[in-house]
Amino acid sequence: SITKERTEVILQGTSSLDPNDPAAVWEEYDFKCKPGDLKRRPCFITPYHYRLDWLMWFAAFQTYEQNEWIIHLAGKLLAQEEEALSLMASNPFAGREPP
Repeated sequence: SITKERTEVILQGTSSLDPNDPAAVWEEYDFKCKPGDLKRRPCFITPYHYRLDWLMWFAAFQTYEQNEWIIHLAGKLLAQEEEALSLMASNPFAGREPP
């Protein structure tokens, strides 16, 4: 069975010097196959899944303490590590200072 509601983990960053500022603009990292933009056609790669996208779905059912890898992934994205960024569909900070 599946749930009637879908909880999503969304990774975002901001270039704002004060992330608590209500005017801070937060930009989302897009995943290759994880649901996101409703205008984007769904990814179809059966019978396989993009592992990170699949793990993000299950991470939404738990806390970050149960999924410590998310903290490590966020740190790698903040450092703009190419290996981590290669797992993403897009980097909103490409060619700019890291978030």
